[in-house]
Amino acid sequence: MVPAAMTGPVTNESRTGEDVTTALLEIRGLSVSYDTRGGPVPAVRGVDLDVRPGEVTAVVGESGSGKSTTAHAIIRLLAANGRIDAGTIRFGRHDLTTLSEAELRTVRGAQIGLVPQDPSVSLNPVKRVGEQVAEVLRIHGLATRRTAPSEAIAVLGQAGLPDPATCARQYPHELSGGMRQRALIAVAIAAKPKLIIADEPTSALDVTVQRVILDQLQHLTEEYGTTVLLVTHDLGVAADRAQRVVVMSQGQVVETGPTRAILEDPQHAYTRQLLASAPSLTTARPAATVSTSTADTATAPLVEVRNAVKEFRLPRAAGESRTLRAVDDVSFTLHRGQTLALVGESGSGKSTTARLVLRLTDPTAGRVLFDGADVTTARGAGARQLRRRAQLVYQNPYASLDPRFSIGEVITEPLRAFKVGDRRSRLDRARELLDRVALPASTLDRRPAELSGGQRQRVAIARALALSPDLVVCDEPVSALDVSVQAQVLDLLAELQADTGVAYLFISHDLAVVRQIAHQVAVMRSGRIVEAGTVEELFTHPGHEYTRELLAAIPGGRHASPAAEPTTT
Repeated sequence: MVPAAMTGPVTNESRTGEDVTTALLEIRGLSVSYDTRGGPVPAVRGVDLDVRPGEVTAVVGESGSGKSTTAHAIIRLLAANGRIDAGTIRFGRHDLTTLSEAELRTVRGAQIGLVPQDPSVSLNPVKRVGEQVAEVLRIHGLATRRTAPSEAIAVLGQAGLPDPATCARQYPHELSGGMRQRALIAVAIAAKPKLIIADEPTSALDVTVQRVILDQLQHLTEEYGTTVLLVTHDLGVAADRAQRVVVMSQGQVVETGPTRAILEDPQHAYTRQLLASAPSLTTARPAATVSTSTADTATAPLVEVRNAVKEFRLPRAAGESRTLRAVDDVSFTLHRGQTLALVGESGSGKSTTARLVLRLTDPTAGRVLFDGADVTTARGAGARQLRRRAQLVYQNPYASLDPRFSIGEVITEPLRAFKVGDRRSRLDRARELLDRVALPASTLDRRPAELSGGQRQRVAIARALALSPDLVVCDEPVSALDVSVQAQVLDLLAELQADTGVAYLFISHDLAVVRQIAHQVAVMRSGRIVEAGTVEELFTHPGHEYTRELLAAIPGGRHASPAAEPTTT
Protein backbone atom coordinates (compact mmCIF):
# COMPACT_ATOMS: atom_id res chain seq x y z
CA MET A 1 0.00 0.00 0.00
CA VAL A 2 1.31 3.43 -0.91
CA PRO A 3 1.28 5.78 2.11
CA ALA A 4 -0.86 8.86 1.72
CA ALA A 5 1.82 11.18 2.99
CA MET A 6 4.15 10.61 0.03
CA THR A 7 3.09 13.89 -1.52
CA GLY A 8 0.74 16.71 -0.67
CA PRO A 9 -2.80 16.92 -1.98
CA VAL A 10 -3.22 17.57 -5.69
CA THR A 11 -6.08 20.01 -6.27
CA ASN A 12 -8.11 20.64 -9.37
CA GLU A 13 -6.88 24.26 -9.52
CA SER A 14 -3.21 23.27 -9.55
CA ARG A 15 -3.86 20.67 -12.21
CA THR A 16 -6.17 22.46 -14.59
CA GLY A 17 -6.36 26.11 -13.68
CA GLU A 18 -10.14 25.97 -14.15
CA ASP A 19 -12.51 28.41 -12.51
CA VAL A 20 -14.34 27.13 -9.46
CA THR A 21 -18.04 27.96 -9.67
CA THR A 22 -20.21 28.58 -6.63
CA ALA A 23 -20.56 25.31 -4.73
CA LEU A 24 -23.84 23.96 -3.39
CA LEU A 25 -21.85 22.25 -0.62
CA GLU A 26 -18.59 23.71 0.63
CA ILE A 27 -16.47 21.95 3.27
CA ARG A 28 -13.45 23.66 4.76
CA GLY A 29 -10.97 22.27 7.29
CA LEU A 30 -13.24 19.44 8.43
CA SER A 31 -11.77 17.27 11.18
CA VAL A 32 -13.66 14.38 12.80
CA SER A 33 -12.57 11.94 15.50
CA TYR A 34 -14.05 8.95 17.34
CA ASP A 35 -13.72 8.25 21.05
CA THR A 36 -12.51 4.71 21.71
CA ARG A 37 -11.31 2.84 24.77
CA GLY A 38 -7.76 3.66 23.67
CA GLY A 39 -8.51 7.36 23.34
CA PRO A 40 -9.70 9.58 20.47
CA VAL A 41 -8.94 8.31 16.95
CA PRO A 42 -8.84 10.91 14.14
CA ALA A 43 -10.87 9.78 11.12
CA VAL A 44 -10.99 12.95 9.00
CA ARG A 45 -8.21 15.54 9.07
CA GLY A 46 -8.54 18.98 7.51
CA VAL A 47 -10.72 18.01 4.55
CA ASP A 48 -11.63 20.65 1.96
CA LEU A 49 -14.33 19.66 -0.51
CA ASP A 50 -16.65 21.40 -2.98
CA VAL A 51 -19.77 19.86 -4.53
CA ARG A 52 -21.11 21.86 -7.45
CA PRO A 53 -24.80 22.20 -8.34
CA GLY A 54 -26.16 19.65 -10.79
CA GLU A 55 -23.02 17.53 -10.80
CA VAL A 56 -22.04 14.11 -9.51
CA THR A 57 -18.94 14.31 -7.31
CA ALA A 58 -17.41 10.94 -6.37
CA VAL A 59 -15.38 10.45 -3.20
CA VAL A 60 -13.14 7.39 -3.57
CA GLY A 61 -10.54 5.73 -1.40
CA GLU A 62 -9.81 2.62 0.58
CA SER A 63 -11.86 1.36 3.50
CA GLY A 64 -11.20 3.53 6.55
CA SER A 65 -10.03 6.50 4.45
CA GLY A 66 -12.74 8.74 5.92
CA LYS A 67 -15.17 8.75 2.97
CA SER A 68 -18.29 7.70 4.88
CA THR A 69 -17.33 9.72 7.96
CA THR A 70 -17.13 12.84 5.81
CA ALA A 71 -20.52 12.05 4.26
CA HIS A 72 -22.20 11.46 7.61
CA ALA A 73 -20.63 14.54 9.14
CA ILE A 74 -22.36 16.70 6.54
CA ILE A 75 -25.79 15.93 8.00
CA ARG A 76 -24.52 15.34 11.53
CA LEU A 77 -25.35 11.64 11.60
CA LEU A 78 -22.06 10.42 13.03
CA ALA A 79 -21.96 7.49 15.43
CA ALA A 80 -22.53 8.29 19.09
CA ASN A 81 -18.78 8.32 19.77
CA GLY A 82 -17.99 10.57 16.79
CA ARG A 83 -17.59 14.33 16.89
CA ILE A 84 -16.68 17.20 14.60
CA ASP A 85 -13.52 18.78 16.01
CA ALA A 86 -13.05 21.61 13.52
CA GLY A 87 -14.17 23.01 10.21
CA THR A 88 -17.26 24.38 8.46
CA ILE A 89 -19.84 22.70 6.25
CA ARG A 90 -21.77 25.29 4.26
CA PHE A 91 -24.94 24.22 2.43
CA GLY A 92 -26.65 27.16 0.76
CA ARG A 93 -26.88 29.89 3.41
CA HIS A 94 -26.30 27.56 6.37
CA ASP A 95 -23.26 26.26 8.19
CA LEU A 96 -24.56 22.80 9.05
CA THR A 97 -22.13 22.42 11.94
CA THR A 98 -23.97 25.18 13.85
CA LEU A 99 -27.60 24.14 13.26
CA SER A 100 -29.76 22.86 16.11
CA GLU A 101 -31.39 19.43 15.89
CA ALA A 102 -34.73 21.05 15.07
CA GLU A 103 -33.16 23.02 12.24
CA LEU A 104 -31.36 19.93 10.95
CA ARG A 105 -34.66 18.05 10.70
CA THR A 106 -35.87 20.61 8.15
CA VAL A 107 -32.74 19.96 6.06
CA ARG A 108 -32.48 16.17 6.26
CA GLY A 109 -34.71 14.43 3.76
CA ALA A 110 -36.24 17.57 2.26
CA GLN A 111 -33.02 19.26 1.09
CA ILE A 112 -30.37 16.59 1.65
CA GLY A 113 -31.19 12.92 1.13
CA LEU A 114 -28.98 10.07 2.35
CA VAL A 115 -28.64 6.61 0.86
CA PRO A 116 -26.82 4.62 3.60
CA GLN A 117 -24.45 1.77 2.80
CA ASP A 118 -26.25 -0.97 4.71
CA PRO A 119 -29.94 -1.56 4.00
CA SER A 120 -30.42 -4.27 6.63
CA VAL A 121 -29.88 -1.87 9.53
CA SER A 122 -31.28 1.26 7.85
CA LEU A 123 -34.80 0.04 7.09
CA ASN A 124 -37.33 -0.44 9.89
CA PRO A 125 -37.87 -4.23 10.14
CA VAL A 126 -41.42 -3.91 11.52
CA LYS A 127 -42.75 -1.54 8.86
CA ARG A 128 -43.69 -2.43 5.31
CA VAL A 129 -41.42 -0.94 2.67
CA GLY A 130 -44.18 1.19 1.16
CA GLU A 131 -45.00 2.70 4.55
CA GLN A 132 -41.38 3.81 5.00
CA VAL A 133 -41.35 5.65 1.68
CA ALA A 134 -44.81 7.12 2.30
CA GLU A 135 -43.65 8.38 5.71
CA VAL A 136 -41.05 10.63 4.05
CA LEU A 137 -43.68 12.11 1.75
CA ARG A 138 -46.07 12.80 4.65
CA ILE A 139 -43.45 14.25 7.00
CA HIS A 140 -42.38 16.82 4.43
CA GLY A 141 -45.92 17.66 3.36
CA LEU A 142 -45.57 16.20 -0.12
CA ALA A 143 -48.54 13.83 0.15
CA THR A 144 -51.58 13.24 2.30
CA ARG A 145 -52.30 10.08 4.24
CA ARG A 146 -54.63 9.06 1.43
CA THR A 147 -52.31 9.75 -1.52
CA ALA A 148 -48.99 8.75 0.08
CA PRO A 149 -49.34 4.95 -0.47
CA SER A 150 -49.86 5.24 -4.24
CA GLU A 151 -47.13 7.86 -4.58
CA ALA A 152 -44.77 5.63 -2.59
CA ILE A 153 -45.36 2.83 -5.10
CA ALA A 154 -44.44 5.22 -7.93
CA VAL A 155 -41.21 6.18 -6.14
CA LEU A 156 -40.31 2.50 -5.61
CA GLY A 157 -40.75 2.00 -9.33
CA GLN A 158 -38.45 4.95 -10.04
CA ALA A 159 -35.82 3.32 -7.84
CA GLY A 160 -35.86 0.23 -10.05
CA LEU A 161 -37.85 -2.23 -7.94
CA PRO A 162 -39.74 -4.83 -10.00
CA ASP A 163 -43.46 -5.07 -9.22
CA PRO A 164 -43.33 -2.07 -6.85
CA ALA A 165 -46.92 -2.59 -5.69
CA THR A 166 -46.00 -6.02 -4.28
CA CYS A 167 -42.73 -4.73 -2.81
CA ALA A 168 -44.61 -1.92 -1.06
CA ARG A 169 -46.62 -4.53 0.89
CA GLN A 170 -43.54 -6.54 1.90
CA TYR A 171 -41.29 -6.19 4.94
CA PRO A 172 -37.53 -5.59 4.45
CA HIS A 173 -36.60 -9.18 5.38
CA GLU A 174 -38.76 -10.44 2.51
CA LEU A 175 -36.60 -8.63 -0.06
CA SER A 176 -33.15 -9.54 -1.38
CA GLY A 177 -30.16 -7.41 -0.39
CA GLY A 178 -30.22 -5.55 -3.68
CA MET A 179 -33.96 -4.92 -3.46
CA ARG A 180 -33.56 -3.53 0.06
CA GLN A 181 -30.89 -1.19 -1.24
CA ARG A 182 -33.25 0.06 -3.92
CA ALA A 183 -35.89 0.65 -1.26
CA LEU A 184 -33.37 2.84 0.60
CA ILE A 185 -32.75 4.80 -2.57
CA ALA A 186 -36.51 5.30 -2.91
CA VAL A 187 -36.61 6.77 0.61
CA ALA A 188 -33.78 9.15 -0.27
CA ILE A 189 -35.23 10.42 -3.56
CA ALA A 190 -38.87 10.61 -2.39
CA ALA A 191 -38.72 14.34 -1.52
CA LYS A 192 -36.55 15.21 -4.55
CA PRO A 193 -33.86 16.90 -2.42
CA LYS A 194 -31.28 19.33 -3.79
CA LEU A 195 -28.42 17.09 -2.67
CA ILE A 196 -28.28 13.31 -2.40
CA ILE A 197 -25.44 11.79 -0.40
CA ALA A 198 -25.10 8.24 -1.73
CA ASP A 199 -22.83 6.17 0.55
CA GLU A 200 -21.92 3.08 -1.51
CA PRO A 201 -25.44 3.05 -3.03
CA THR A 202 -24.77 0.21 -5.47
CA SER A 203 -22.36 -2.00 -3.50
CA ALA A 204 -25.08 -4.68 -3.04
CA LEU A 205 -26.47 -4.45 -6.57
CA ASP A 206 -25.81 -6.47 -9.70
CA VAL A 207 -24.47 -4.59 -12.68
CA THR A 208 -27.78 -4.34 -14.54
CA VAL A 209 -29.70 -2.99 -11.54
CA GLN A 210 -26.69 -0.84 -10.69
CA ARG A 211 -27.06 0.74 -14.09
CA VAL A 212 -30.78 1.35 -13.48
CA ILE A 213 -30.08 3.05 -10.14
CA LEU A 214 -27.24 5.16 -11.48
CA ASP A 215 -29.35 6.07 -14.50
CA GLN A 216 -32.08 7.23 -12.11
CA LEU A 217 -29.63 9.38 -10.14
CA GLN A 218 -28.36 10.80 -13.41
CA HIS A 219 -31.95 11.50 -14.50
CA LEU A 220 -32.50 13.47 -11.28
CA THR A 221 -29.40 15.57 -11.90
CA GLU A 222 -30.46 16.30 -15.47
CA GLU A 223 -34.19 16.88 -14.99
CA TYR A 224 -34.34 18.45 -11.53
CA GLY A 225 -30.80 19.73 -11.09
CA THR A 226 -30.23 17.37 -8.15
CA THR A 227 -26.63 17.25 -6.97
CA VAL A 228 -25.06 13.92 -5.95
CA LEU A 229 -22.16 13.27 -3.60
CA LEU A 230 -21.28 9.67 -4.45
CA VAL A 231 -19.16 7.77 -1.92
CA THR A 232 -17.84 4.63 -3.57
CA HIS A 233 -14.94 2.21 -3.65
CA ASP A 234 -15.89 1.21 -7.22
CA LEU A 235 -13.71 3.29 -9.51
CA GLY A 236 -15.66 1.99 -12.49
CA VAL A 237 -18.82 3.60 -11.14
CA ALA A 238 -16.94 6.83 -10.47
CA ALA A 239 -15.48 6.75 -13.98
CA ASP A 240 -18.87 6.27 -15.62
CA ARG A 241 -21.01 8.60 -13.52
CA ALA A 242 -19.04 11.37 -11.86
CA GLN A 243 -17.97 14.68 -13.34
CA ARG A 244 -15.45 15.14 -10.56
CA VAL A 245 -13.46 12.77 -8.34
CA VAL A 246 -12.08 13.36 -4.84
CA VAL A 247 -9.48 10.82 -3.68
CA MET A 248 -9.14 10.28 0.08
CA SER A 249 -6.53 8.39 2.05
CA GLN A 250 -6.00 8.18 5.82
CA GLY A 251 -8.59 10.88 6.47
CA GLN A 252 -7.20 13.41 4.02
CA VAL A 253 -7.95 14.50 0.47
CA VAL A 254 -4.85 13.63 -1.59
CA GLU A 255 -6.11 14.49 -5.07
CA THR A 256 -9.14 16.08 -6.69
CA GLY A 257 -10.13 17.09 -10.19
CA PRO A 258 -12.23 16.26 -13.25
CA THR A 259 -12.86 12.54 -13.63
CA ARG A 260 -11.10 12.12 -16.95
CA ALA A 261 -8.02 13.98 -15.72
CA ILE A 262 -7.82 11.80 -12.59
CA LEU A 263 -8.19 8.56 -14.57
CA GLU A 264 -5.92 9.42 -17.48
CA ASP A 265 -3.22 11.34 -15.65
CA PRO A 266 -3.25 10.58 -11.90
CA GLN A 267 -0.69 12.71 -10.08
CA HIS A 268 -0.63 11.12 -6.63
CA ALA A 269 1.00 7.74 -6.02
CA TYR A 270 -2.00 6.59 -3.99
CA THR A 271 -4.39 7.37 -6.85
CA ARG A 272 -2.20 5.36 -9.21
CA GLN A 273 -2.28 2.46 -6.74
CA LEU A 274 -6.08 2.55 -6.61
CA LEU A 275 -6.35 2.53 -10.40
CA ALA A 276 -3.90 -0.35 -10.72
CA SER A 277 -5.92 -2.41 -8.22
CA ALA A 278 -9.35 -1.80 -9.76
CA PRO A 279 -10.87 -4.95 -11.32
CA SER A 280 -13.54 -2.85 -13.03
CA LEU A 281 -10.85 -1.10 -15.07
CA THR A 282 -8.66 -4.06 -16.02
CA THR A 283 -9.18 -7.59 -17.25
CA ALA A 284 -5.88 -8.87 -15.88
CA ARG A 285 -6.24 -11.76 -13.44
CA PRO A 286 -4.25 -11.93 -10.20
CA ALA A 287 -0.93 -13.69 -10.61
CA ALA A 288 -1.84 -16.06 -7.80
CA THR A 289 -4.97 -17.36 -9.52
CA VAL A 290 -4.57 -21.08 -10.17
CA SER A 291 -5.49 -22.62 -13.48
CA THR A 292 -8.32 -25.07 -13.89
CA SER A 293 -5.81 -27.86 -14.38
CA THR A 294 -5.00 -27.84 -10.66
CA ALA A 295 -8.54 -28.82 -9.79
CA ASP A 296 -9.07 -32.55 -9.45
CA THR A 297 -12.01 -33.01 -11.81
CA ALA A 298 -11.31 -36.70 -12.43
CA THR A 299 -12.63 -37.71 -9.01
CA ALA A 300 -16.12 -37.36 -7.57
CA PRO A 301 -17.14 -33.74 -7.09
CA LEU A 302 -17.00 -32.15 -3.64
CA VAL A 303 -20.44 -30.58 -4.13
CA GLU A 304 -23.20 -31.82 -6.40
CA VAL A 305 -26.57 -30.10 -6.67
CA ARG A 306 -29.26 -32.04 -8.52
CA ASN A 307 -32.48 -30.43 -9.73
CA ALA A 308 -32.76 -28.15 -6.69
CA VAL A 309 -36.01 -26.25 -6.18
CA LYS A 310 -36.83 -23.73 -3.45
CA GLU A 311 -40.19 -21.99 -3.11
CA PHE A 312 -41.23 -19.19 -0.74
CA ARG A 313 -44.70 -18.03 0.17
CA LEU A 314 -45.62 -14.47 -0.82
CA PRO A 315 -48.20 -12.17 0.78
CA ARG A 316 -51.73 -13.09 -0.24
CA ALA A 317 -53.23 -11.09 -3.11
CA ALA A 318 -56.98 -10.88 -3.79
CA GLY A 319 -57.48 -13.53 -1.11
CA GLU A 320 -55.29 -16.08 -2.92
CA SER A 321 -52.04 -17.60 -1.65
CA ARG A 322 -48.97 -17.21 -3.85
CA THR A 323 -45.49 -18.71 -4.00
CA LEU A 324 -42.18 -17.54 -5.43
CA ARG A 325 -39.92 -20.15 -7.00
CA ALA A 326 -36.56 -18.64 -6.05
CA VAL A 327 -34.55 -21.66 -7.26
CA ASP A 328 -35.95 -23.56 -10.22
CA ASP A 329 -34.41 -26.91 -11.21
CA VAL A 330 -30.78 -25.90 -10.61
CA SER A 331 -28.00 -28.47 -11.11
CA PHE A 332 -24.21 -28.08 -10.98
CA THR A 333 -21.03 -29.71 -9.66
CA LEU A 334 -18.03 -28.22 -7.87
CA HIS A 335 -14.68 -30.01 -7.51
CA ARG A 336 -11.90 -29.55 -4.98
CA GLY A 337 -9.49 -26.79 -5.86
CA GLN A 338 -12.03 -25.15 -8.13
CA THR A 339 -14.05 -21.93 -8.00
CA LEU A 340 -17.57 -21.87 -9.37
CA ALA A 341 -19.13 -18.42 -9.61
CA LEU A 342 -22.88 -17.93 -9.56
CA VAL A 343 -23.71 -14.61 -11.18
CA GLY A 344 -26.94 -12.84 -11.99
CA GLU A 345 -29.11 -9.96 -11.02
CA SER A 346 -30.47 -9.33 -7.54
CA GLY A 347 -33.24 -11.82 -6.79
CA SER A 348 -32.01 -14.33 -9.38
CA GLY A 349 -31.60 -17.05 -6.73
CA LYS A 350 -27.83 -16.97 -6.22
CA SER A 351 -27.78 -16.60 -2.44
CA THR A 352 -30.72 -18.97 -1.96
CA THR A 353 -28.82 -21.62 -3.95
CA ALA A 354 -25.81 -21.10 -1.68
CA ARG A 355 -27.99 -21.54 1.41
CA LEU A 356 -29.26 -24.83 -0.02
CA VAL A 357 -25.68 -26.07 -0.46
CA LEU A 358 -24.86 -25.20 3.16
CA ARG A 359 -28.15 -26.67 4.41
CA LEU A 360 -29.18 -23.36 5.94
CA THR A 361 -32.57 -23.81 4.31
CA ASP A 362 -34.45 -26.90 3.16
CA PRO A 363 -35.02 -27.47 -0.55
CA THR A 364 -38.59 -27.87 -1.78
CA ALA A 365 -37.31 -30.54 -4.17
CA GLY A 366 -33.99 -31.90 -5.44
CA ARG A 367 -30.84 -33.19 -3.75
CA VAL A 368 -27.56 -31.80 -2.39
CA LEU A 369 -24.52 -34.08 -2.11
CA PHE A 370 -21.35 -33.14 -0.22
CA ASP A 371 -18.27 -35.30 -0.77
CA GLY A 372 -20.53 -38.07 -2.05
CA ALA A 373 -22.91 -38.04 0.93
CA ASP A 374 -26.52 -36.91 0.54
CA VAL A 375 -26.94 -33.99 2.96
CA THR A 376 -30.34 -32.91 1.69
CA THR A 377 -31.98 -33.87 4.98
CA ALA A 378 -28.87 -33.87 7.20
CA ARG A 379 -29.59 -33.35 10.89
CA GLY A 380 -27.65 -33.66 14.15
CA ALA A 381 -24.09 -34.98 13.83
CA GLY A 382 -24.26 -35.05 10.03
CA ALA A 383 -25.23 -31.41 9.84
CA ARG A 384 -22.56 -30.45 12.40
CA GLN A 385 -19.85 -32.20 10.39
CA LEU A 386 -20.96 -30.26 7.32
CA ARG A 387 -20.72 -27.03 9.32
CA ARG A 388 -17.06 -27.75 10.05
CA ARG A 389 -16.14 -28.60 6.47
CA ALA A 390 -18.17 -25.85 4.79
CA GLN A 391 -18.05 -22.23 5.86
CA LEU A 392 -19.82 -19.06 4.73
CA VAL A 393 -18.66 -15.49 4.22
CA TYR A 394 -21.82 -13.43 4.42
CA GLN A 395 -22.68 -10.54 2.14
CA ASN A 396 -23.35 -8.13 4.97
CA PRO A 397 -20.47 -7.54 7.42
CA TYR A 398 -22.62 -5.24 9.58
CA ALA A 399 -25.18 -7.91 10.52
CA SER A 400 -22.96 -11.03 10.51
CA LEU A 401 -20.56 -10.10 13.32
CA ASP A 402 -21.74 -10.22 16.94
CA PRO A 403 -21.41 -6.64 18.25
CA ARG A 404 -20.80 -7.91 21.81
CA PHE A 405 -17.66 -9.86 20.88
CA SER A 406 -14.15 -8.56 20.37
CA ILE A 407 -12.65 -9.34 16.97
CA GLY A 408 -10.46 -11.97 18.62
CA GLU A 409 -13.56 -13.68 20.00
CA VAL A 410 -15.33 -13.46 16.64
CA ILE A 411 -12.49 -15.22 14.80
CA THR A 412 -11.77 -17.85 17.44
CA GLU A 413 -15.41 -18.75 18.10
CA PRO A 414 -15.48 -21.56 15.45
CA LEU A 415 -12.30 -23.01 16.95
CA ARG A 416 -13.84 -22.98 20.43
CA ALA A 417 -17.09 -24.48 19.16
CA PHE A 418 -15.26 -27.45 17.65
CA LYS A 419 -12.73 -27.65 20.53
CA VAL A 420 -9.72 -27.00 18.28
CA GLY A 421 -6.53 -26.08 20.18
CA ASP A 422 -6.16 -24.15 23.40
CA ARG A 423 -6.58 -20.44 24.09
CA ARG A 424 -3.02 -19.53 23.10
CA SER A 425 -3.05 -21.48 19.82
CA ARG A 426 -6.44 -20.04 18.92
CA LEU A 427 -5.19 -16.48 19.41
CA ASP A 428 -2.09 -17.30 17.36
CA ARG A 429 -4.35 -18.58 14.60
CA ALA A 430 -6.45 -15.41 14.81
CA ARG A 431 -3.33 -13.22 14.47
CA GLU A 432 -2.19 -15.25 11.47
CA LEU A 433 -5.57 -14.89 9.78
CA LEU A 434 -5.76 -11.15 10.44
CA ASP A 435 -2.36 -10.74 8.84
CA ARG A 436 -3.51 -12.68 5.77
CA VAL A 437 -6.54 -10.42 5.32
CA ALA A 438 -4.42 -7.26 5.74
CA LEU A 439 -5.50 -6.22 9.24
CA PRO A 440 -3.10 -5.43 12.11
CA ALA A 441 -2.94 -7.71 15.16
CA SER A 442 -4.18 -4.80 17.29
CA THR A 443 -7.60 -5.36 15.69
CA LEU A 444 -8.06 -8.39 17.97
CA ASP A 445 -9.08 -6.19 20.91
CA ARG A 446 -11.51 -3.99 18.99
CA ARG A 447 -15.27 -4.39 18.55
CA PRO A 448 -17.06 -4.63 15.19
CA ALA A 449 -18.60 -1.17 15.73
CA GLU A 450 -15.10 0.31 15.78
CA LEU A 451 -14.29 -0.98 12.29
CA SER A 452 -15.28 0.24 8.84
CA GLY A 453 -17.47 -1.88 6.58
CA GLY A 454 -14.50 -3.15 4.61
CA GLN A 455 -12.56 -4.01 7.76
CA ARG A 456 -15.53 -5.96 9.11
CA GLN A 457 -15.75 -7.96 5.89
CA ARG A 458 -12.08 -8.89 6.18
CA VAL A 459 -12.78 -10.13 9.71
CA ALA A 460 -15.66 -12.23 8.34
CA ILE A 461 -13.32 -13.81 5.78
CA ALA A 462 -10.73 -14.55 8.49
CA ARG A 463 -13.41 -16.21 10.62
CA ALA A 464 -14.56 -18.40 7.73
CA LEU A 465 -11.01 -19.64 7.16
CA ALA A 466 -10.33 -20.45 10.82
CA LEU A 467 -11.24 -24.18 10.57
CA SER A 468 -9.43 -24.72 7.23
CA PRO A 469 -12.66 -25.85 5.54
CA ASP A 470 -12.99 -27.89 2.32
CA LEU A 471 -15.61 -25.50 0.96
CA VAL A 472 -16.08 -21.78 1.45
CA VAL A 473 -19.26 -20.21 0.15
CA CYS A 474 -18.44 -16.58 -0.58
CA ASP A 475 -21.65 -14.55 -0.79
CA GLU A 476 -20.50 -11.20 -2.22
CA PRO A 477 -17.29 -11.40 -0.13
CA VAL A 478 -15.60 -8.32 -1.58
CA SER A 479 -18.61 -6.10 -2.32
CA ALA A 480 -17.86 -3.99 0.78
CA LEU A 481 -14.13 -3.69 0.12
CA ASP A 482 -12.17 -0.94 -1.56
CA VAL A 483 -10.34 -1.95 -4.71
CA SER A 484 -6.87 -2.22 -3.16
CA VAL A 485 -8.01 -4.56 -0.39
CA GLN A 486 -10.31 -6.32 -2.87
CA ALA A 487 -7.26 -7.24 -4.93
CA GLN A 488 -5.45 -8.46 -1.80
CA VAL A 489 -8.37 -10.64 -0.76
CA LEU A 490 -8.79 -12.16 -4.23
CA ASP A 491 -5.08 -12.97 -4.28
CA LEU A 492 -5.40 -14.42 -0.78
CA LEU A 493 -8.31 -16.66 -1.80
CA ALA A 494 -6.35 -17.87 -4.83
CA GLU A 495 -3.24 -18.58 -2.75
CA LEU A 496 -5.24 -20.54 -0.18
CA GLN A 497 -6.84 -22.55 -2.95
CA ALA A 498 -3.45 -23.36 -4.48
CA ASP A 499 -2.06 -24.34 -1.06
CA THR A 500 -4.97 -26.32 0.36
CA GLY A 501 -7.25 -27.32 -2.51
CA VAL A 502 -10.22 -25.54 -0.91
CA ALA A 503 -13.22 -25.10 -3.20
CA TYR A 504 -15.14 -21.84 -3.50
CA LEU A 505 -18.74 -21.29 -4.41
CA PHE A 506 -18.46 -17.62 -5.26
CA ILE A 507 -21.65 -15.54 -5.33
CA SER A 508 -21.20 -12.16 -6.98
CA HIS A 509 -22.90 -9.49 -9.03
CA ASP A 510 -19.51 -8.05 -10.01
CA LEU A 511 -18.45 -9.74 -13.24
CA ALA A 512 -15.08 -8.00 -13.21
CA VAL A 513 -14.34 -9.70 -9.88
CA VAL A 514 -15.67 -13.03 -11.16
CA ARG A 515 -13.27 -12.94 -14.10
CA GLN A 516 -10.39 -12.53 -11.67
CA ILE A 517 -11.22 -15.46 -9.37
CA ALA A 518 -13.45 -18.07 -11.04
CA HIS A 519 -12.75 -21.16 -13.11
CA GLN A 520 -16.36 -21.95 -13.94
CA VAL A 521 -19.32 -19.57 -14.17
CA ALA A 522 -23.05 -20.27 -14.00
CA VAL A 523 -25.34 -17.40 -14.97
CA MET A 524 -28.65 -17.34 -13.09
CA ARG A 525 -31.85 -15.52 -13.96
CA SER A 526 -35.26 -15.91 -12.33
CA GLY A 527 -34.06 -18.92 -10.37
CA ARG A 528 -32.67 -20.86 -13.32
CA ILE A 529 -29.18 -21.34 -14.77
CA VAL A 530 -29.37 -19.91 -18.28
CA GLU A 531 -25.74 -20.44 -19.24
CA ALA A 532 -22.69 -22.17 -17.76
CA GLY A 533 -19.10 -22.73 -18.83
CA THR A 534 -15.52 -21.75 -18.17
CA VAL A 535 -14.84 -18.14 -17.29
CA GLU A 536 -12.99 -17.54 -20.55
CA GLU A 537 -15.79 -19.05 -22.64
CA LEU A 538 -18.47 -16.90 -21.06
CA PHE A 539 -16.49 -13.67 -21.16
CA THR A 540 -15.17 -14.05 -24.69
CA HIS A 541 -18.09 -15.88 -26.35
CA PRO A 542 -21.26 -15.43 -24.28
CA GLY A 543 -24.07 -17.47 -25.79
CA HIS A 544 -27.12 -16.15 -23.96
CA GLU A 545 -28.52 -12.67 -24.49
CA TYR A 546 -28.78 -12.09 -20.74
CA THR A 547 -25.06 -12.90 -20.28
CA ARG A 548 -24.21 -10.37 -22.97
CA GLU A 549 -26.38 -7.81 -21.18
CA LEU A 550 -24.53 -8.40 -17.89
CA LEU A 551 -21.16 -8.01 -19.59
CA ALA A 552 -22.23 -4.81 -21.34
CA ALA A 553 -23.27 -3.30 -18.01
CA ILE A 554 -19.85 -3.63 -16.32
CA PRO A 555 -18.99 -0.09 -15.16
CA GLY A 556 -15.75 1.66 -16.02
CA GLY A 557 -15.09 0.27 -19.45
CA ARG A 558 -15.91 3.38 -21.38
CA HIS A 559 -13.49 5.54 -19.41
CA ALA A 560 -10.68 3.05 -18.88
CA SER A 561 -7.43 4.20 -20.37
CA PRO A 562 -3.93 2.80 -20.77
CA ALA A 563 -2.73 5.24 -18.14
CA ALA A 564 -5.01 3.63 -15.59
CA GLU A 565 -3.97 0.06 -16.26
CA PRO A 566 -1.47 -1.73 -14.02
CA THR A 567 1.98 -2.47 -15.31
CA THR A 568 2.42 -6.17 -15.99
CA THR A 569 5.58 -7.93 -14.98
